Amino acid sequence: MTGTVNRRSLMLAAGGAVAAAGSLVGVAPAAHADPAATAATADNGRNFAGARLASKYRFDDADMDLFFLISLGWGDTGGLSIGEAWNVAATIRDGDAESWVNAFRASGDRQTKLADEWKAAGWTRQSAQARMKAFVSYRHAWQFAPVGPIFVDSYARHKAAFRAALPDLGLPATFFDTPYAGKTLPGVFIQNANRNAPVALLLGGADTCFEEIYLTVGRNVFDSGYSVAMVDLPGQGITMMDGFHWEAEPEKPIGAIIDVLIQRFRARAGRIALLGYSLGGYWACRAAGYEKRLATAMASTPLPNPPRLFGSMLNAQNELAAQATGRSSATRRNLETILWKAGAANQQDLLVKMANFVADPALVTMPFLSIVGAGEGAGFQSQSDQWHAQIRSPLKRLVRLDATTGGDAHCQAGNRLRMAQEMCGWMDQIFRA
Repeated sequence: MTGTVNRRSLMLAAGGAVAAAGSLVGVAPAAHADPAATAATADNGRNFAGARLASKYRFDDADMDLFFLISLGWGDTGGLSIGEAWNVAATIRDGDAESWVNAFRASGDRQTKLADEWKAAGWTRQSAQARMKAFVSYRHAWQFAPVGPIFVDSYARHKAAFRAALPDLGLPATFFDTPYAGKTLPGVFIQNANRNAPVALLLGGADTCFEEIYLTVGRNVFDSGYSVAMVDLPGQGITMMDGFHWEAEPEKPIGAIIDVLIQRFRARAGRIALLGYSLGGYWACRAAGYEKRLATAMASTPLPNPPRLFGSMLNAQNELAAQATGRSSATRRNLETILWKAGAANQQDLLVKMANFVADPALVTMPFLSIVGAGEGAGFQSQSDQWHAQIRSPLKRLVRLDATTGGDAHCQAGNRLRMAQEMCGWMDQIFRA
């Protein structure tokens, strides 16, 4: 989309914008990018410090391209097939949020109709598989929906489809709520056949809901011999409807969730592992310094100072918005949702509210696994490197995945299995010790 501003085009402004962001949020700019790489990638605008993709997959609009890749990545664990995802994408106008919402809602309706027909015919498992595809479709629909009725309706449809699919897929799943701050946080627990199996507590990021964690990494972790708990922290999913927003001290809700895992599901202290991906990488880094019942923590990507990335992103976006015809509607709506999740009135308020989102590496002594994609921007790379170097853990590992692995995108969006493999190999090592 010529003349529009999105995350791919933001990368073009990386040089001055990252420095400006440092003064805005009170931190020094990262000095990680290779000038030669900057010149080499200037034509496709993927050298921004907060970049999440190094390659284009389908859309010029970077937000759409990332979530299209995520859709492709979920195919292996029960989401839309490649053919289905590409068919939906063919009806979407690049950067146009409304066409994205309509296309994925239509896909959800088709899959729901098919699931109902197969259920009536007694095709229980096939119906559940179609229902899971309906979940994926409705989940994608709300990604670029405006905050309001369409967002809420798409979200309700995704929840209904997911909840109906699990039992017919034969999964021993229990939906549960965690009491927190006078309200509750939703989640699901899938019990491994071995009731003594360790529990993996899985957290998504800024753009996620607990249900999608099953497709991202939960199913593969469960199949590898672990019980899995997937939850929404404040500001995730649709918890904003209950007045929840992102918190600087995620160890508090995480601690409440671990209480429930121990009391209701018989998890044992020292037999619980934590993974956080995307913004969840901050929550994992932070919790690792406070929650002593964890045996290990894992992050893809470690993000001990998220204001640094958010600040540079917003500065670059605003700089380009002033020079172009405006942001794409997809980017604009995504920003509106981010503000809602953070409980922020505007961009400046977002940075103010996130000012204390900092994890101290000096507090972390438990085993820690860090995963970063080589296709992520310099901001992600430098935070991962610094975190790994500075944590006091005697047992730690940093995995950097390049393009040959297919896992070089943010949170291994192009190869979710690789994320689970790195996690499970690490956890096997920890729990065998």
